[in-house]
Amino acid sequence: MSWQQYVDEQLIGAGLSGAAILGHDGGTWAKHKLDIPKQEGEGLVHLFNNPGDAFAKGINVGGVKYMCIKADSQSIYGKKGAGGCVCAKTGQSIVIGIYDDKIQPGPATLIVEKLGDYLKDNNY
Repeated sequence: MSWQQYVDEQLIGAGLSGAAILGHDGGTWAKHKLDIPKQEGEGLVHLFNNPGDAFAKGINVGGVKYMCIKADSQSIYGKKGAGGCVCAKTGQSIVIGIYDDKIQPGPATLIVEKLGDYLKDNNY
């Protein structure tokens, strides 16, 4: 399965409104309705290495700033209005999902974390 298929089938197909997979260098491997410039991707990598900054400064994903509700070295969650973002770090990538009012935060988190766990289990 290609990176784009993971985004299209496992994330968007499950109900997320936007999604991307980035490398640890901040570069985009695949995306759907979510443009993340390399500088913004590098910023996400920084937040995984310095989770406290996510709470202090917020999370920028796709040009939108989210309020941080959880951040550690493996997962970062943000909220804005009825939607939010879920970011999961794997060995080589960062899986990002954006949700809106059509899906609740809990199921959105499970969708992203499930793909993240699968990629970790397969050394990605």
